[in-house]
Amino acid sequence: MDKKINPAPLGLSGFALTTWLLSMHNAGMATDAMVPAVLACAFAFGGTAQFVAGVMEAFVGNSFGFVAFCGYGAFWWSFALLVEYFPKGLAYAGWYLLLWGVFTTYMWIGTWKKGKVLMLVFTALTVTFYLLAFGALLGAGGLGTLGGYFGMLTAALAFYLAAAEVINESWGSTVLPV
Repeated sequence: MDKKINPAPLGLSGFALTTWLLSMHNAGMATDAMVPAVLACAFAFGGTAQFVAGVMEAFVGNSFGFVAFCGYGAFWWSFALLVEYFPKGLAYAGWYLLLWGVFTTYMWIGTWKKGKVLMLVFTALTVTFYLLAFGALLGAGGLGTLGGYFGMLTAALAFYLAAAEVINESWGSTVLPV
């Protein structure tokens, strides 16, 4: 019997680590000096590793994993490109984030028939995108700060899910429930 590799922990880890770094900045816990670290992580781990995980999900027939990891991998690439090379586009950050909120909303609905922790990741991420979007659209910095804290919650949940998938597979039993 051929054992297939589960790409989800890689994708979740790339998503979690990059989301945590950006969310610290959004929450006001880090200065602009952190932006290069966020962008480097967005290109390498959040973007590329997630996209690779998404492609791997396609080979095991997981449409949700394919769309989620490739989609959010592309988000991280587009975010890093926007900040680094097209800063004038940041004037439209609210709309950019709002549309990612729409994408996240239907992905969230897709989690309703999946594991509870995955549903919690997408619940927190949906709230994060809308808080950041409306904070930018309305010029309400407090909403963006709150979005940063929800982003850290999202990242913590994604880290947990990634860890659970690796640890549970390694132990051959449920050590961390999902």
